[in-house]
Amino acid sequence: MSSKLEPTHLRSKWENKVVPGLVAVFAGATSGIGETSLKQFAKNAVRPRIYFIGRSKESGSRIRAELQKLNPEGEYIYKSVDVSLLRSVDIACREIKDQEAAINLLFLSTGTMLSGKDTEEGLNYPVAVAYYARLRFIVNLLPLLRNATDLRRVVTVFAGTKEGTIHTNDFQGRNGSMLFLRGHFSSMMTFALEAVAKNAPNVSFIHVYPGFVKTNYGNDLKGPMFTVLRAVFDAVFLVIGPLIATPVNETGERQLFFATSARFPEGGESAAAGVPGPKGVTVARGTNGKSGSGVYSITNDGETAPHKVEQLLDKLRKDSTAHKVWSQVEEEFVRITGAASV
Repeated sequence: MSSKLEPTHLRSKWENKVVPGLVAVFAGATSGIGETSLKQFAKNAVRPRIYFIGRSKESGSRIRAELQKLNPEGEYIYKSVDVSLLRSVDIACREIKDQEAAINLLFLSTGTMLSGKDTEEGLNYPVAVAYYARLRFIVNLLPLLRNATDLRRVVTVFAGTKEGTIHTNDFQGRNGSMLFLRGHFSSMMTFALEAVAKNAPNVSFIHVYPGFVKTNYGNDLKGPMFTVLRAVFDAVFLVIGPLIATPVNETGERQLFFATSARFPEGGESAAAGVPGPKGVTVARGTNGKSGSGVYSITNDGETAPHKVEQLLDKLRKDSTAHKVWSQVEEEFVRITGAASV
C-alpha cells in the first residue's frame, strides 16, 4: 500500500491530542510558507508560546496581531533578525535560550533570491540565508530541543527528495544559482541534518520539498527587469497555477502535519513521537532506508525519498562526501563566530 498521504489526512484536526504549552521557533516566518505554517500551528495549538523571526518589523507587528486573533491564549514573540549574518542568528538564539529551558519545534524556511554578492561574513548571500543560517539555528537551539518532554522536532522546508550530486570544490554554489544546483544543496541539507542527529537521537529532523506554491518569494529583487519578470510570471500563473500549485493555506496545513505527526518519530527510544496520525498512515522511512530512523527527506505529499535517492546518499556517505559537507559547515561557523555553537 502506498504511503502517500491524502489531503484529508494532511489536514486532520488535532482534536484532544495536543499537549498544551508547546514552545516553537519559526525562522523565516513573516511571509510565504513560513507565515502560513506559523498561523496553522498557532491556530491549532493549545496555549502555545511561539518565537517567530523575520526581517520586517512591520510584518512582524501585523502577524503578531493576526496570531492573537487566531488563538488569544497563545504568546507570540517577534524578533527582527538579519539571518544572512550568523552573528545575528547567535544573538537571537542567546535571547531565546535565556528565556526557555526547552523548545518543542524549530521550523525553518528562511530564503532569498538575492544573489551576486557575499555577506560581510564572507558567505554567498542566498546560501547564507537558506543554508548556513538554518543550520546555525539548529546547532544553537539543539540543547533546548533535546530538553523537551513532549514533541521534539526540526523541520526545514527546502528540497527534500531532490538530492543529487555534491560539488565538493564549490560547497557554496558560487558557480551557479541555488535553483540550478538544487540537487547539490538538497544533499547538503540532508547530510547536515544527519550529522546533527548523531548528537540528538531523541529529536526528529524533516527535510521537506513543498512543491509549487505561489508566494511573494522574490519580491526582494528590485529593478525594471525583475518587475517585468514578475508580471509575466503572474500572468502565466493565472492560467496554469490552479493545475499545478498547492494553495498557500493548504501548504500551511501540510507543514503542520509534518511538524507534529507521529509518522516522523525520532530515531532513539522515546515516547515523544508526535501526534498520532489517521488510521492506516504508517511510520515513514528515514534517509538511511530504515523505518523511523529519525531523519526524513519527504515530498509535499509526505512521501519519502525514492530508493535511487537513498542509493545516491549511501554512495556519498561511503566516499566521505557527507563527512566533508558537515566539516566545512563547522569550519565556517568557527571562522565567523569563533565557536561551533553558542
